[in-house]
Amino acid sequence: MSDKCFIDTNVLIYAHDRSAGEKHQLAMDLTEKTWESGNGVLSTQVLQEFCATVQRKLTRYLSLEDTFRVVREYLAWNVVTNSPASVLQAIEIQSRYKLSFWDALILHAAEAGGAEILYTEDFSHGQVYGKVRAVNPFLKS
Repeated sequence: MSDKCFIDTNVLIYAHDRSAGEKHQLAMDLTEKTWESGNGVLSTQVLQEFCATVQRKLTRYLSLEDTFRVVREYLAWNVVTNSPASVLQAIEIQSRYKLSFWDALILHAAEAGGAEILYTEDFSHGQVYGKVRAVNPFLKS
């Protein structure tokens, strides 16, 4: 059994968005725990979406230099690179689970990275997709 976890874009963004209140703290705690365990998985898609968002859509956006530094640090994690085959596999996942293409590509990357948990708020909490279970880290117990 793997203890790897995939961090979706929204969680990564909240970890760097100080204006996100409680979600910021929860996402920071989760990413710090993931750093300590060494079991973090991301994808090129997540890093691309992260860059586009933190430079333009946050109340206090990150500078290019800070974005570069942060992304370079996340490259220490297991980063799944999307390939042409990934696109085809995402289409199959999209069909199987009735997801959007972009969510299917995230799910494919989580599977390809060996993650059993996908931390996200975009999927149904607790839903199992193949070997990956979606967990919304912002839900109250």
